[in-house]
Amino acid sequence: MHTVVERELEIGLVLSPERSIPVPARLAYRTNDPYAVHITFHIGSDAPVHWTFARELLIEGVFRPTGEGDVRVWPVKAEGRGAIRIGLNSPDGNALLDVPSAPVSAWLERTLRVVPPGTEHELVHVDAALTALLAVAPSDDTPDGT
Repeated sequence: MHTVVERELEIGLVLSPERSIPVPARLAYRTNDPYAVHITFHIGSDAPVHWTFARELLIEGVFRPTGEGDVRVWPVKAEGRGAIRIGLNSPDGNALLDVPSAPVSAWLERTLRVVPPGTEHELVHVDAALTALLAVAPSDDTPDGT
């Protein structure tokens, strides 16, 4: 059994320096994936958009610019309030998001109480996963696969 820490919130999708639109989103942290945070964006299409990246990246991005490549995070002021800006890059496109600092910081605190920093490895069962991955499937026992 694992624990899930979730938070629904509205994220600003930055269209230009002067304009952004609100996007409903869900932050999720799962103890069965202790190094990652998950964001699901509900953009009005048939399928929501999911992103997964390192929890540590989001924690550090609350205080200072961090990240390279596909995900970058840094603190900003948006509409006079503290926010966390997240830059997402993929082959399908790019997005610049403003996430309100207070609710994200409170949510991160909850994840840190559930799994303190430096203890994530205690929840990852690498040996069991490798054993299952490398196990011989019954059809692998015979040359013809039967």
